[in-house]
Amino acid sequence: MSALTFDKSELGNLEYSLQREMLATDRKGGYMSTTIVCCNTRKYHGLMVAPIDQTDEAYVLLSSLDETIIQHDQSFNLALHRFKGVYEPRGHKYITDFEYTPTPTITYRVGGVILRKELLWIHKRTQLMIRYTLVDAHSDTTLRLRPFFAFRNKHSLSKANVEANGRSYPIAGGVKCKLYEGYPWLYLQTNKADAEFVAAPDWYYGFEYPEEIKRGYDGYEDLLTTGYFEMPIKKGESVIFSAATDEMATGETISQIYEASIARRTHKIDFLSCLHHSARQFVVRRPGGRTEMIAGYPWYGTVGRDTLISLPGIVLEQNYKEDCLDVLDTMVAQMKDGDFAGNASAWVAADAPLWFFWSLQNLEKHISAKKLWERYGEAMKSILEAYRRGFGEKVKLHDNGLVWAAAEGECLTWMNTIVDGKPVAQRAGYAVEIQALWYNAVSYTLALARKYKDKAFVEAWAAEPAKTKESFISKFWLDEGYLADYVNDYETNDYRRSNMLVACGLDYTMLSEEQMMDVLSVVRQHLITPRGVRSLSPRNPHYEPSYAEDQRSQDLASRNGSIWVWPLMFYAKSCFAIAGEGFLPNAEELLAGFDSEIQTSCIGSISECFEGDPPFRARGCLSQATSVGALLYIHSLVQQWRGKTGKAAPAKKAAPKKSAAKKATVEAEVVAEAQPKKKCVRKKK
Repeated sequence: MSALTFDKSELGNLEYSLQREMLATDRKGGYMSTTIVCCNTRKYHGLMVAPIDQTDEAYVLLSSLDETIIQHDQSFNLALHRFKGVYEPRGHKYITDFEYTPTPTITYRVGGVILRKELLWIHKRTQLMIRYTLVDAHSDTTLRLRPFFAFRNKHSLSKANVEANGRSYPIAGGVKCKLYEGYPWLYLQTNKADAEFVAAPDWYYGFEYPEEIKRGYDGYEDLLTTGYFEMPIKKGESVIFSAATDEMATGETISQIYEASIARRTHKIDFLSCLHHSARQFVVRRPGGRTEMIAGYPWYGTVGRDTLISLPGIVLEQNYKEDCLDVLDTMVAQMKDGDFAGNASAWVAADAPLWFFWSLQNLEKHISAKKLWERYGEAMKSILEAYRRGFGEKVKLHDNGLVWAAAEGECLTWMNTIVDGKPVAQRAGYAVEIQALWYNAVSYTLALARKYKDKAFVEAWAAEPAKTKESFISKFWLDEGYLADYVNDYETNDYRRSNMLVACGLDYTMLSEEQMMDVLSVVRQHLITPRGVRSLSPRNPHYEPSYAEDQRSQDLASRNGSIWVWPLMFYAKSCFAIAGEGFLPNAEELLAGFDSEIQTSCIGSISECFEGDPPFRARGCLSQATSVGALLYIHSLVQQWRGKTGKAAPAKKAAPKKSAAKKATVEAEVVAEAQPKKKCVRKKK
C-alpha cells in the first residue's frame, strides 16, 4: 500500500487543506484536533481539549495559538482564522510543507525567513508542546505567540462575557491562566529565558466554524486572549512553547520533556502503521484505574457497544492483551445484576452486553480458555441470566429462545438515530443481529462450562441453543435466500441490510454453509462497496444515497444507505470460513480500498461511515474506533491465512460442504443478478 504523502503545491489551497484534519491524543482522554493548516473549522477543534474531572467529558481549553514573525518592524501573522465569511489573517499562503510523522510539522516561508513548527502532545500527561525552529533568516527576527482561550465544553461555544478572568499570573518561564472557577489552571511556558509575556487581555469576536453551520448548528464563537509571548529567535535556534494543566515538577525542563517524548514516537508512513497508531489513540487511562475506549474523535466519548465491537481489532491485533483485559475489567467492575453500566446497558442498547462474548472469543486466542473462564465466567453467566429475567418490558428472552427488544419511540439496536422525535430505523421486535449474538453468547458459555465442569449451568442452559436456532430459522430465513432484518407480531421485514452479516460471521452461527453462501451472494450484490457495507440496499425505496450538509439529512441517510466499515469484518470472516485461502486476494482488495482514506478527512485514520454512492465521501465521526478496529481485524485474518503471524485458524463448519461449483462461485465473487423484489415488507398472514 502507498506511503502517506501530501501535495505540497496544494497546501495553500483551502479546498484541499481544510478538508484534511489532524489528531493527536494524550492517552488520558485529551486531544488536539484541527486542520493541517491549523484553522479550526469545528467547535470540536482545539490545540488542547481535555477532561477536567472524573467524567469522560472533554473541554476546549486552548483553542489556537497565533504565530507572528517580526522583521524590520514588519509583522507577518502566520495564523489562519475564519470570521463570518472571510479569512483573516491568511497565514496559509506562507505554508510550503506539511509532514505527519513523527509529529505534525508545518513549514512556513516569509521572504527569506523559513520557520518550522512541530506540534507534540505528551502522552500520559495533559501537555501540548510546540517547537519553533528558525531554519533560515537574514535579519534580526522576533517571534510572537498569542494564545486564544475558550474554557468550555467541547459541545458548546464560548461567548464574550464579563465573568471571564482575563488576568495572567506569572510563574517560572511564563504565566498561568484560568478563565472560570471549576476549571484547572493552564500553565503557559517557554524554554527561552528572555521571552517576555505582554499582558493584553481582549475578546476576539465571531470566529466562524463552517462545519457546524453546514450541519445547522450555531457556528460562531468569541475567544479571549490574555496577552502574548514575544522573544528574539536566531537562525538555527529552536523555541519550545508548552501548555499544560499541571505545573512541571522540580528538575524537569521543557526541552528534556520534548526530546524524550519525540524520541518515543513511531513513524506513521503507510496504511498499516497509520492504523496501528490510530488504534492506540482510542484506549485511554482515566483516574481511579479505569481503562476505557473512546468511540470516536473528536465528538464521541465512551460507547459500550462500540468498545466491545472494536476491542479485537483495536488492541488484540497488536497483541495488547493487557489493554483488552483492563478495558473488560473496567466494564465488569461496573456491572450490576448482570448488566453493564451507562450506554453499555441492555436498557439502552439491547445488544451491547452480548458483544462482550465476541470480545472474549477473540481474547481467548491470547490467553488460555481456563484463565478466561476463571476471570469472566461469572460475568458471562450473569449476563445470560439477566436476559432470561428481562429488562422490564423493553428487552426480554421469550419462550421461543429469541430476544425481544422494543420500546415506543426508542432505538435499542445499533441503528439508533432519531429524527423529528422518531427512530429512523426502530426495528422493534426480534432483530436479526441480536438473535445471532444471543445464540453465540449462550453457545460459547456452554462450551466453556462443559470444558470446566460447571454442571449446574450446563443443565440449566443446554437446551437453549437448539430452541433459539429452530425459532430463528423458522422466522428469519426467507425464500429469496437471505435473512429478514427483524420480525415482530405484525411484519417480517425483508429489507436487505448489513445486519445479517453478524449472523454469518460469529464463531457460533445458526446458518448452514449453504445458507451462508446465499446470504453472502445477496450482500455482494446489494451492499458491498469499496468503503464497506451499505446499511440498506440501493433497490429499497427508502435508500438515501448521499448526505446533504444539514444534520437532519445526514441522520436520515446514516442508517438507510450510508456505508459502515465495521460489518465488513464479519463479511471477511464469513468468506474466509467458506473459501479459505482462496479469499485472500479479495480480502487484500478490501483493505486496499481504504488506502487513500488515511490521506483525507482525518489524517492517518478512518471515518465513521461513507456515502452510499460514488465517490463514497467520508461522513460521520472523523476517526472511529469501529472502523479502524474492523480494518485491523481483517488484516489479522489476512495474516493468519498467509501464515505469517501464526498457523492459520481452521474455518468453523456449521454443516457439510455443499457443491464445489457453488464454493467456486464464492471464491471468484461471481454472483448471478437476482430479480428485485416488488415489496420491501411482507405482512404475516
